[in-house]
Amino acid sequence: MFPTIHLRQAVFKHVIWPSDAIRADSDVRPPRILDLAAGLACAAMLTIPLAVAPDVAVDDMISQAQSDNDGTAAQAATDAASDKRAAYAPQREFVIGAYTGSPYTYDSTVTLNDGGDNAFQVDGVQWRGEPFIDPIYYGIRIQRWFEGGRTGTMLDFTHSKAIGEKEEDIAIKGLLDGETVDATKKLNEVFDRLEFSHGHNMLTLNGLFRLANLGPRLSPYVGIGAGVNLPHAEAQLQTADTRTYEYQYTGPVVQGLIGIEFRVPRLSYYLEYKFSFASYDMPLSGLDGTEIGLFADLYRQFANWWSGEPPPGGRLQTQLLSHQWIGGVGFRIATPSPADVPAAP
Repeated sequence: MFPTIHLRQAVFKHVIWPSDAIRADSDVRPPRILDLAAGLACAAMLTIPLAVAPDVAVDDMISQAQSDNDGTAAQAATDAASDKRAAYAPQREFVIGAYTGSPYTYDSTVTLNDGGDNAFQVDGVQWRGEPFIDPIYYGIRIQRWFEGGRTGTMLDFTHSKAIGEKEEDIAIKGLLDGETVDATKKLNEVFDRLEFSHGHNMLTLNGLFRLANLGPRLSPYVGIGAGVNLPHAEAQLQTADTRTYEYQYTGPVVQGLIGIEFRVPRLSYYLEYKFSFASYDMPLSGLDGTEIGLFADLYRQFANWWSGEPPPGGRLQTQLLSHQWIGGVGFRIATPSPADVPAAP
């Protein structure tokens, strides 16, 4: 018995989820595809068992009444089934939801220009997401579906992460510490820190459209949106005395999504794929974040921009393109149609 348990633990640690074993060897890069697969599997396990379960109670109620040749009971059962299915049919409603999942971010090009000794471009910067290491990947959203439940809008906040792979090779070209370079280096030979681990935060306003239902409970949907990128910027050159470690507004975000929703009374479970593009134009302020956090950091950034003074560390720029697989749950709040609201006497 005990050897079997140890064997299962070893297989899980070193084959199914080998991140810790791989990270022990700093020369081997953690396989991001395993994080993606695990995130998708976890999201699927949250929703698929519910989606494939038949509506046993409703079907049994109708079948029993029909087998008894009781017309009144059969009609009552049919009416009850209709009422029950109406409880989870798409309609005019609000949905408040939360989700988790796993991202994959493409390699990107990073540029930095401080107006002095540094003006360079770094190609091939690799990013990892670590979705299940604190702070985890998560999101919250508020949806508003209009009459008939076919079209809607959504305010969507996603907390992802993008952490530069410091042990990986990059190609750097330009001026670094006052010297002209055109070479291959490790990322950690240029940057002491380059990451958005608290996180790669995106806030978007989206339009939603439900496609033809796949069943009484299954509703596929698509959406597209745009918004703002609000990362916790963490950047520092190896030769710099200060770091930038604060929340910032760094540019626009756009995203597209496709998903499938499984509805039960009051709740919706969903699996979704999102693709996002986020722009980074970071002022390297050399400051740590305020104790208050996001809003105070953003106010300080705005005040510094309004003053017209350039950031002391220059500006760092990149663009992050990410796949995201998510699974979540939403609480539905039905809202009456204007035609259903009784007129004032």
